[in-house]
Amino acid sequence: MATRPVVVTGGPGTGKSTLVDHLEQLGFARSVEAGRAVIQEQLALGGDALPWADRARFAELMFRRELRSYREARAQAGRAPVVCDRGLPDLVGYLRLEGLPVPARVDAAARRLRYHQRVFIAPPWPEIYQQDAERKQSYDEAVRTYDVMAEVYPEYGYELVPLPRLGVEARGAFVRGCLRVGFSV
Repeated sequence: MATRPVVVTGGPGTGKSTLVDHLEQLGFARSVEAGRAVIQEQLALGGDALPWADRARFAELMFRRELRSYREARAQAGRAPVVCDRGLPDLVGYLRLEGLPVPARVDAAARRLRYHQRVFIAPPWPEIYQQDAERKQSYDEAVRTYDVMAEVYPEYGYELVPLPRLGVEARGAFVRGCLRVGFSV
């Protein structure tokens, strides 16, 4: 069993959250995607820390939420496998994608607070991609997000494990199989 949190990353609209939800139903502990949570909170509050309004403030709130999620995930690790819907390196990727500087404290946290060595990455999947009230990116932006995550995670010393483009149950079985074989820390 993995004692460090396991990350699922990739571009938006690739089935990451659906997979994490499914794994939670199977008994995994989990974290919530910081970006979506911040967007939901800001919309409810009438705030402007949104990726389409104030990207820098949005990134700061995501950073705070990711730190909290990491601490919570580490506290749960060992009792059940913990799967994270994105991780701290995703924030680095977001900042790069948006042309914003990566603050030293964000870089340092992404280097110091470690997840499992292997990170699941969901490839772009046009057949399932959909925009919604919180996901306003075009499909091309989703592909660019995937590309930057595929660069960032290896830069931080992680090995990427591509998720197959399969239904959620098959993807869940793939992840569970990977966690049983060769995923000990």
